[in-house]
Amino acid sequence: MIRINLLGQSRPKAQRRAVPLEATLQLLFFVLALALGLGFLGIDYWQLSNKIKTVQADIDQKTQQKAQLEQIKQQVDAFERQKNLLQQRIDVIEQLQKNRTGGQELLDAVANTVSRIETLWLTSLSRKGSTLTIVGTAGSINAVSEYITQLKRSGYFSQLEIKEVKQNENPDVQLFDFTLDADFTPPGNASPPAPTPKQPGPAGKG
Repeated sequence: MIRINLLGQSRPKAQRRAVPLEATLQLLFFVLALALGLGFLGIDYWQLSNKIKTVQADIDQKTQQKAQLEQIKQQVDAFERQKNLLQQRIDVIEQLQKNRTGGQELLDAVANTVSRIETLWLTSLSRKGSTLTIVGTAGSINAVSEYITQLKRSGYFSQLEIKEVKQNENPDVQLFDFTLDADFTPPGNASPPAPTPKQPGPAGKG
Protein backbone atom coordinates (compact mmCIF):
# COMPACT_ATOMS: atom_id res chain seq x y z
CA MET A 1 0.00 0.00 0.00
CA ILE A 2 1.42 3.38 -1.03
CA ARG A 3 0.90 6.45 1.16
CA ILE A 4 0.81 9.89 -0.48
CA ASN A 5 1.59 13.02 1.50
CA LEU A 6 -0.94 15.59 0.25
CA LEU A 7 0.31 18.40 2.53
CA GLY A 8 3.73 18.38 1.01
CA GLN A 9 5.41 18.55 4.45
CA SER A 10 7.91 16.18 5.84
CA ARG A 11 6.86 14.05 8.77
CA PRO A 12 8.49 15.12 12.00
CA LYS A 13 10.92 12.54 13.54
CA ALA A 14 10.45 11.30 17.09
CA GLN A 15 12.95 12.90 19.47
CA ARG A 16 14.70 10.94 22.21
CA ARG A 17 14.53 12.28 25.74
CA ALA A 18 17.88 13.10 27.29
CA VAL A 19 18.70 11.18 30.51
CA PRO A 20 19.64 13.55 33.33
CA LEU A 21 23.29 13.39 34.46
CA GLU A 22 22.36 13.02 38.13
CA ALA A 23 20.36 9.86 37.46
CA THR A 24 23.26 8.46 35.48
CA LEU A 25 25.67 9.13 38.33
CA GLN A 26 23.33 7.56 40.87
CA LEU A 27 23.02 4.46 38.70
CA LEU A 28 26.77 4.34 38.29
CA PHE A 29 27.36 4.67 42.03
CA PHE A 30 24.78 1.98 42.74
CA VAL A 31 26.42 -0.42 40.35
CA LEU A 32 29.85 0.41 41.78
CA ALA A 33 28.63 -0.07 45.37
CA LEU A 34 27.00 -3.33 44.42
CA ALA A 35 30.20 -4.54 42.80
CA LEU A 36 32.27 -3.50 45.81
CA GLY A 37 29.80 -5.19 48.17
CA LEU A 38 29.91 -8.39 46.17
CA GLY A 39 33.70 -8.17 46.11
CA PHE A 40 33.93 -7.75 49.88
CA LEU A 41 31.49 -10.60 50.39
CA GLY A 42 33.52 -12.79 48.09
CA ILE A 43 36.76 -11.96 49.94
CA ASP A 44 35.13 -12.54 53.32
CA TYR A 45 33.68 -15.85 52.12
CA TRP A 46 37.09 -16.90 50.81
CA GLN A 47 38.80 -16.00 54.12
CA LEU A 48 36.08 -17.73 56.12
CA SER A 49 36.40 -20.84 53.95
CA ASN A 50 40.16 -20.88 54.54
CA LYS A 51 39.62 -20.53 58.30
CA ILE A 52 37.13 -23.38 58.26
CA LYS A 53 39.58 -25.57 56.36
CA THR A 54 42.37 -24.67 58.80
CA VAL A 55 40.18 -25.39 61.84
CA GLN A 56 38.98 -28.66 60.34
CA ALA A 57 42.57 -29.72 59.62
CA ASP A 58 43.50 -28.88 63.22
CA ILE A 59 40.51 -30.86 64.50
CA ASP A 60 41.55 -33.84 62.36
CA GLN A 61 45.10 -33.62 63.70
CA LYS A 62 43.89 -33.39 67.30
CA THR A 63 41.59 -36.35 66.71
CA GLN A 64 44.48 -38.45 65.45
CA GLN A 65 46.62 -37.40 68.41
CA LYS A 66 43.79 -38.29 70.79
CA ALA A 67 43.47 -41.73 69.20
CA GLN A 68 47.23 -42.27 69.56
CA LEU A 69 47.15 -41.12 73.19
CA GLU A 70 44.26 -43.48 73.89
CA GLN A 71 46.32 -46.38 72.54
CA ILE A 72 49.30 -45.33 74.63
CA LYS A 73 47.07 -45.03 77.72
CA GLN A 74 45.70 -48.52 77.15
CA GLN A 75 49.25 -49.87 76.89
CA VAL A 76 50.27 -48.04 80.07
CA ASP A 77 47.22 -49.40 81.92
CA ALA A 78 48.06 -52.91 80.74
CA PHE A 79 51.67 -52.53 81.92
CA GLU A 80 50.43 -51.15 85.25
CA ARG A 81 48.14 -54.15 85.75
CA GLN A 82 50.99 -56.52 84.93
CA LYS A 83 53.24 -54.63 87.35
CA ASN A 84 50.66 -54.86 90.15
CA LEU A 85 50.17 -58.57 89.48
CA LEU A 86 53.91 -59.21 89.60
CA GLN A 87 54.23 -57.13 92.77
CA GLN A 88 51.50 -59.16 94.42
CA ARG A 89 53.30 -62.38 93.50
CA ILE A 90 56.56 -60.98 94.83
CA ASP A 91 54.85 -59.94 98.09
CA VAL A 92 53.38 -63.42 98.50
CA ILE A 93 56.77 -65.05 97.88
CA GLU A 94 58.49 -62.69 100.32
CA GLN A 95 55.81 -63.34 102.93
CA LEU A 96 56.20 -67.09 102.51
CA GLN A 97 59.94 -66.70 102.78
CA LYS A 98 59.56 -64.66 105.97
CA ASN A 99 57.20 -67.22 107.47
CA ARG A 100 59.60 -70.03 106.63
CA THR A 101 62.70 -68.22 107.87
CA GLY A 102 63.53 -68.71 111.51
CA GLY A 103 61.07 -71.54 112.20
CA GLN A 104 63.51 -73.63 114.22
CA GLU A 105 64.97 -70.55 115.89
CA LEU A 106 61.47 -69.47 116.89
CA LEU A 107 60.75 -72.80 118.58
CA ASP A 108 64.11 -72.70 120.34
CA ALA A 109 63.54 -69.15 121.58
CA VAL A 110 60.07 -69.97 122.88
CA ALA A 111 61.28 -73.18 124.54
CA ASN A 112 64.14 -71.37 126.26
CA THR A 113 61.85 -68.73 127.70
CA VAL A 114 59.20 -71.20 128.87
CA SER A 115 61.73 -73.50 130.52
CA ARG A 116 62.80 -70.70 132.86
CA ILE A 117 59.32 -70.41 134.40
CA GLU A 118 58.37 -73.46 136.50
CA THR A 119 54.67 -72.67 136.91
CA LEU A 120 53.91 -71.79 133.29
CA TRP A 121 53.26 -73.80 130.15
CA LEU A 122 51.95 -73.03 126.67
CA THR A 123 48.80 -74.49 125.13
CA SER A 124 48.97 -73.04 121.58
CA LEU A 125 51.31 -71.07 119.38
CA SER A 126 50.34 -69.42 116.06
CA ARG A 127 52.24 -67.17 113.72
CA LYS A 128 51.02 -64.71 111.10
CA GLY A 129 53.87 -62.96 109.35
CA SER A 130 56.15 -61.71 112.10
CA THR A 131 53.36 -61.58 114.70
CA LEU A 132 53.27 -64.44 117.17
CA THR A 133 50.19 -65.27 119.27
CA ILE A 134 51.01 -67.19 122.44
CA VAL A 135 48.33 -68.88 124.56
CA GLY A 136 49.20 -70.55 127.83
CA THR A 137 48.42 -71.19 131.49
CA ALA A 138 50.33 -70.01 134.55
CA GLY A 139 50.13 -70.68 138.25
CA SER A 140 50.09 -66.97 139.10
CA ILE A 141 49.98 -63.50 137.63
CA ASN A 142 53.62 -63.06 138.62
CA ALA A 143 54.54 -66.07 136.46
CA VAL A 144 52.94 -64.39 133.44
CA SER A 145 54.81 -61.16 134.18
CA GLU A 146 58.08 -63.08 134.54
CA TYR A 147 57.46 -64.87 131.23
CA ILE A 148 57.02 -61.52 129.43
CA THR A 149 60.28 -60.36 130.99
CA GLN A 150 62.06 -63.48 129.70
CA LEU A 151 60.66 -62.88 126.19
CA LYS A 152 62.02 -59.34 126.19
CA ARG A 153 65.43 -60.45 127.50
CA SER A 154 65.78 -63.08 124.78
CA GLY A 155 66.23 -60.30 122.19
CA TYR A 156 63.99 -62.10 119.68
CA PHE A 157 60.63 -60.68 120.73
CA SER A 158 59.32 -57.13 120.70
CA GLN A 159 56.03 -55.26 120.76
CA LEU A 160 54.69 -57.57 123.45
CA GLU A 161 51.03 -57.02 124.23
CA ILE A 162 48.85 -58.93 126.71
CA LYS A 163 45.52 -59.64 125.06
CA GLU A 164 43.84 -61.43 127.95
CA VAL A 165 44.53 -62.81 131.45
CA LYS A 166 41.75 -64.56 133.34
CA GLN A 167 41.47 -67.08 136.11
CA ASN A 168 40.96 -70.68 135.05
CA GLU A 169 37.64 -72.39 135.89
CA ASN A 170 39.40 -75.34 137.55
CA PRO A 171 38.05 -75.39 141.11
CA ASP A 172 40.81 -77.59 142.49
CA VAL A 173 43.78 -75.35 141.77
CA GLN A 174 44.22 -71.64 141.06
CA LEU A 175 45.45 -71.14 137.49
CA PHE A 176 45.45 -68.24 135.07
CA ASP A 177 44.93 -68.50 131.32
CA PHE A 178 46.66 -65.83 129.24
CA THR A 179 46.97 -64.72 125.62
CA LEU A 180 49.64 -62.36 124.33
CA ASP A 181 51.00 -61.11 121.01
CA ALA A 182 54.65 -60.49 120.16
CA ASP A 183 56.70 -59.69 117.08
CA PHE A 184 59.38 -62.27 116.38
CA THR A 185 62.64 -61.16 114.76
CA PRO A 186 64.79 -63.90 113.21
CA PRO A 187 68.22 -64.29 114.81
CA GLY A 188 69.98 -62.63 111.87
CA ASN A 189 68.03 -59.42 112.45
CA ALA A 190 67.61 -59.59 116.17
CA SER A 191 69.55 -57.60 118.69
CA PRO A 192 71.78 -59.58 121.03
CA PRO A 193 70.00 -60.93 124.10
CA ALA A 194 70.23 -58.88 127.24
CA PRO A 195 72.46 -60.45 129.88
CA THR A 196 70.65 -62.11 132.75
CA PRO A 197 71.50 -60.30 135.99
CA LYS A 198 73.51 -62.41 138.39
CA GLN A 199 72.11 -63.17 141.79
CA PRO A 200 74.18 -61.60 144.56
CA GLY A 201 76.22 -64.12 146.46
CA PRO A 202 76.21 -64.43 150.23
CA ALA A 203 77.85 -61.59 152.00
CA GLY A 204 81.20 -62.44 153.41
CA LYS A 205 81.64 -62.45 157.12
CA GLY A 206 83.63 -59.55 158.22
